[in-house]
Amino acid sequence: MKLAMIGFGQAGGKIVDRFVQYDERTGSGIVRAAIAVNTAKADLMGLENIEQENRVLIGQSRVKGHGVGADNELGAEIAEEDVDEVQGAIDAIPTHEVDAFLVVAGMGGGTGSGGAPVLAKHLKRIYTIPVYGLGVLPGSDEGGIYTLNAARSFQTFVREVDNLLVFDNDSWRQAGESVEGGYDDINKEIVTRFGVLFGAGEVGEGDEVAESVVDSSEIINTLAGGGVSTVGYASEGVDVDDSGGLLSRFTGSEEQVDTAHTTNRITSLVRKAALGRLTLPCEIEGAERALLVMSGPPKHLNRKGIERGRKWLEEQTGSMEVRGGDFPVNEPQVAACILLSGVNDVPRIKELQQVAIEAQDNIESIREESEDNLEDLVEDDEDELDPLF
Repeated sequence: MKLAMIGFGQAGGKIVDRFVQYDERTGSGIVRAAIAVNTAKADLMGLENIEQENRVLIGQSRVKGHGVGADNELGAEIAEEDVDEVQGAIDAIPTHEVDAFLVVAGMGGGTGSGGAPVLAKHLKRIYTIPVYGLGVLPGSDEGGIYTLNAARSFQTFVREVDNLLVFDNDSWRQAGESVEGGYDDINKEIVTRFGVLFGAGEVGEGDEVAESVVDSSEIINTLAGGGVSTVGYASEGVDVDDSGGLLSRFTGSEEQVDTAHTTNRITSLVRKAALGRLTLPCEIEGAERALLVMSGPPKHLNRKGIERGRKWLEEQTGSMEVRGGDFPVNEPQVAACILLSGVNDVPRIKELQQVAIEAQDNIESIREESEDNLEDLVEDDEDELDPLF
């Protein structure tokens, strides 16, 4: 799947930067174009893989390149005012070669959480290809203002994109790790999962062709209908050698044992991917659509295992729209990647919204109390002192 990726804000820019690195390392060909947009000049300068001409600084007249300070209303205003500057970078993208836009943003800060929904709305108005969002939720320990930003951004972003893929930092933090190390691990996890998903179906010269091809249309159809999506992933190392190959599935009794083993491994990995850590934890029952992608060396993939995994997923979700296929890659592991689209039983989102409502009420009451306290502080001297003007 060929994507035009736009990272909005600090987190979004870093994730897209990491996607470009992944694309170059694996040769997956996912990133057709990569753009980073920010109100903070320092964040753009810290990127390593996105071309300099594709780093767009907005809001210079308002914030002088210093960012919006977690004020996502200001982030949205600046995005509205300077959307033509972003469009200037997008105009250089050959959109006839692109399957979809992917707007990536952290939803707890100011620039990304405010600007990403604005950009998504703008892109949908101009282009006919799908516009997807990849939103990263802040951890619950990051503070009330970030939770409030995320809740407000989420309910806006999900309405402005064709589908919102969500990654919840809260589920991926590990105790004792540094801030930089923690975010680096999270970004690596994001890129690995979505890299396998969006890379499925890409076949180069001399590559193995899948038995059941998963291409961009399968992904687009799974994401069709809007809503929120989450991705599950599980992998297991395997030996890679030159013996066997595609024909080994059909020859000899020894190979039949291998086939049974690979079938069992595939069904086991599918269960682990669906019931393990999802990018956004949720109950998979009730998901409207699903897509299963099995990647790995060709001789470790077979149709029987994938069909069993797909059928199990159909039973667990209750969905009649469960697609599946294989993605042969010459890497020493077999991996199951599952896209669950249209999920609705998501406790984290309900919790996020509740905490945000409380934070909003608290902020309002603190502002009122602050005004009263200031009056109490200065009014005692008003009778004895003359004001300056």
